[in-house]
Amino acid sequence: MEQIKIIRVAQGKNSTLSHLYIGSLFCCYLLEDSIRMEKIQGLTCIPEGEYRLRLNTWAGMNAKYTPKYPRLHRGMIEITGIPNYSLVFIHIGNYHTQTVGCPLTGSYWQRLDGDYQVLHSAAAYKYVYPLLVEEIERGNDRVVVEKGTQLASPPEL
Repeated sequence: MEQIKIIRVAQGKNSTLSHLYIGSLFCCYLLEDSIRMEKIQGLTCIPEGEYRLRLNTWAGMNAKYTPKYPRLHRGMIEITGIPNYSLVFIHIGNYHTQTVGCPLTGSYWQRLDGDYQVLHSAAAYKYVYPLLVEEIERGNDRVVVEKGTQLASPPEL
């Protein structure tokens, strides 16, 4: 099975930019909150490690995505098994203030005022969502989160 990976590539003042891969295929950019040694609720990206992916059909966010994407949506893609985290979904958004600890999808990125943001989030979501659902249904439900070899430091203030 092809490994699903989130590779962290850059840090902003309050944001972390990552790449999402399925095997060797780059699928999209991801935006998360800052990397922190101690978790601050809603302001900290998920820690490095290996976790499980599943389709969550019962959380409140699911009710927002079902009518928005009726032909695509089969449940929120949830990252589970993260110590001290719950309801971590891969979803749409552009700014670190919209993550609340979840990875946001993006087609490309930019840096503004020392922080990263992802753009064309819905397009990236519509591309990567069926790929991840297919992997989950095949039993490939593990995701590895790791630091890239050249993780850029936060910009100077």
